[in-house]
Amino acid sequence: MFQSLIDVILPIFLVVGSGYFTTKFNYISQSNVEGLMKFAQSFAIPLLLFKAISTLDLSASFNPALLSSFYSAAFLCFLIGIFGARLFFHRPWEDAIAIGFCCLFSNSLLLGLPITERAFGPDNLTGNYAIIAFHSPFCYAVGITTMEIVRNQGGSLLQTGKSVFKAMFQNVLILAILLGFVVNVSGLQIPTIGTEAIDLITRAALPCALFALGGVLVQYKPEGDIRTILFVCFTSLMIHPALVWLFGSLQTLPQDLFRSGVVNAAMATGFNGYIFANIYGKAKRVAASSVLFATGFSIFTVWFWLTLLGS
Repeated sequence: MFQSLIDVILPIFLVVGSGYFTTKFNYISQSNVEGLMKFAQSFAIPLLLFKAISTLDLSASFNPALLSSFYSAAFLCFLIGIFGARLFFHRPWEDAIAIGFCCLFSNSLLLGLPITERAFGPDNLTGNYAIIAFHSPFCYAVGITTMEIVRNQGGSLLQTGKSVFKAMFQNVLILAILLGFVVNVSGLQIPTIGTEAIDLITRAALPCALFALGGVLVQYKPEGDIRTILFVCFTSLMIHPALVWLFGSLQTLPQDLFRSGVVNAAMATGFNGYIFANIYGKAKRVAASSVLFATGFSIFTVWFWLTLLGS
């Protein structure tokens, strides 16, 4: 299993490292990295989310006990991240919310899915797909709403509501997810030529995002933020799965769903943590470094959680 984790995680480091060193030694310019990040963040990843949601079997994936266990734990980690950043590291509220979002958003797609499949087999992924279906909508709704409330302090309730609504529906990721649900529920068939084009673009989404993240890390060194980064890593890798374990046990989740919940909660901070920080221009150095550090630490922490789960 340890070798399997390395097989899953090491390629991610190689892609991130490629972006880092090609940018550091000026083979690719910083402006090119920013363009690649723009492509991944604003076009390829939204299409990836649209495709995933539009083709998901929602009836087979929905389990209230699993979702309440996972997302109540995620929300608590969001609060831990915000108030920890504020009280322990004296970060401004907007920075604290971006840091809280990093604690909230685990890498359920890029890491959670392949690790669960390797650990427990392809017939035990129902819980993973349920979590993935609601992951981005839930996390972005929580993060954007909280950020807009803080940014509109002193404004009226109506003004704050308008700001939240505007921010939600200007976010291309949210729009892609909503369109995916519309296509899924309506049964609308996308022409083959359209699905093949979407497939071509979505294959580039995660590699481009990871490569661009490496280039971004060149300008965001962890100096001065290492304690905050380690705090994010501990919250993501240890507190979140521990809470899901507690809540799942209390609700007597079936074994396959319980495993999916804990494993997905134990994943490193997802790339969307950096995307959220980049959208608002807050705590970008912490977010970028947390993605990299937490992914590295997860080689050992995921091994720990899988051992407890009997893998």
